[in-house]
Amino acid sequence: MTSGNLAAADTSGAPQLHALLPVVDIVIPVYNEEIDLEPSVRRLHAHLSAGVPYPFQITVADNASTDTTLEVANRLAAEFPSVRVVHMPEKGKGRALRAVWSTSDAAVLAYMDVDLSTDLAAVLPLIAPLVSGHSDLAIGTRLHRGSRVIRGAKREFISRSYNLMLRHTLSTRVSDATCGFKAIRREVAAHLLPLVEDNGFFFDTELLVLAERSGLRIHEVPVDWIDDPDSRVHIVSTAKTDLRGIARLAHALATGKLPVHELRAQLGRAPLEPATPGVPPGLTRQLVRFGAVGVFSTVAYLVLFLLLRDPLTSQGANVLALLSTTIANTALNRRFTFEIVGPQHRTRQELQGLIVFGLALVLTSGTLAVAHSLHGALPPALELAVLVTANATATLMRFLLLRRWVFRKA
Repeated sequence: MTSGNLAAADTSGAPQLHALLPVVDIVIPVYNEEIDLEPSVRRLHAHLSAGVPYPFQITVADNASTDTTLEVANRLAAEFPSVRVVHMPEKGKGRALRAVWSTSDAAVLAYMDVDLSTDLAAVLPLIAPLVSGHSDLAIGTRLHRGSRVIRGAKREFISRSYNLMLRHTLSTRVSDATCGFKAIRREVAAHLLPLVEDNGFFFDTELLVLAERSGLRIHEVPVDWIDDPDSRVHIVSTAKTDLRGIARLAHALATGKLPVHELRAQLGRAPLEPATPGVPPGLTRQLVRFGAVGVFSTVAYLVLFLLLRDPLTSQGANVLALLSTTIANTALNRRFTFEIVGPQHRTRQELQGLIVFGLALVLTSGTLAVAHSLHGALPPALELAVLVTANATATLMRFLLLRRWVFRKA
């Protein structure tokens, strides 16, 4: 096993080049790959030496192989100073990546499958955005329009179905979560890896979902891919594990177990907004989102009011319509406008929301009562006009109270 004398990398801003450090560490997780390992490492080493302008390291992560894989890896490490070997006593792709990435000195951490199904011409496009600091993670995708893929119909169907499931269950936006060709900046990995639980093939998906929810930028590289017909991935057992992983991850996100809000504040890239003198950062975005929620709430309020006006009094219809839409409005603004997830402070915020509801009720009901006292019974059109005006004023009051009181940042 080779290691070398590696100093700590500068992780401020974009990854920095250093003469004594590998800029990129490419991990190849292996289990019983005594035949394919040597030609793959030699091919990868030759490509990196000729086509990548950064100091590199290749790490063979042996996952408790029972054949001569470890001996082959050690022989390669003795021949190439830029190759090192890490032996894991237990199997698990995720476990191996976590162990190597957590201790690597390289500024950019990557991995690829030992079969080198991905054309190596995609290596530089994968790591360059991370070296420059433009992106935080990078993944190869076989599902991009520009990708060229050779694989069986069964695997194609399973891959597309799995990624479609991720989009609908975990709201992912990456096109291909399972391509064995990914990279991450070391300082980002230091924050995310302790939160990733899976030690197997779901590791990739869990890492990507966590990165997306944390507001990190993920760069996608269309790849040329030739599937390995001798792949040892067991489709049925992997699918069962993935389904359990999706359920676990969805529950963790829904209950606030994962601190994605804190990670977003610490690591995420804030949305670009036009700089307006005198306008606090984020206010423009919040106003637009609050307005969208407000339009939906107002329409729902008016529909409910008209439906309830005849069986109830105008005041009764106003109370029920306002209460129903206020509850939905508060929940939508909590998640969509002010980007708060998880159960933390939810009870307090709901109680404060009810107080805001009471103030809005006093304003709208008081306006309606004044209109009735001045003009008697009002025709429905005029009554609606009065309520729309009062509701607009109440909406402005709600935004100020939600921003400065209910959902204020600590």
